[in-house]
Amino acid sequence: MLVNRRKVEIEWGDCDAAGIVFYPRYFAMFDASTAYLFEQALGMKKIAWTKKYHIVGIPMVDTGAKFIIPSRYGDGIVIESRASAIRRSSFDIEHRVLKGDQLAIEARETRVWAEQHPDDPQRIRGAEIPAEVVAALSGEG
Repeated sequence: MLVNRRKVEIEWGDCDAAGIVFYPRYFAMFDASTAYLFEQALGMKKIAWTKKYHIVGIPMVDTGAKFIIPSRYGDGIVIESRASAIRRSSFDIEHRVLKGDQLAIEARETRVWAEQHPDDPQRIRGAEIPAEVVAALSGEG
């Protein structure tokens, strides 16, 4: 599977009163990392591939993380993201956060390739992930 790696510097606004990253901030970083993974795989920004494939997005339906080592203001981390499983209309993303050479966080997401429901524009539904997207995320595209 294709792996996207991105460097992130922890900012003051990421931290809580204890001076460590407030855990919901990591989930925002993971969301951005998923978008960067798709950008690397498909060669275009999220706004472009959602239009190209006629989807509303890739909403998250499940997530979780194991926090091992804290990070603080000014720390540099690397987030590695990859698709670990791809099904007909949903897929799993794994994120590994490295602080130096140490594993700091293991996280996961399950997302759905979602389109507007044809019978009700207020709803969305899962759609089949195109074969070229599957191939690109698998590192074959």
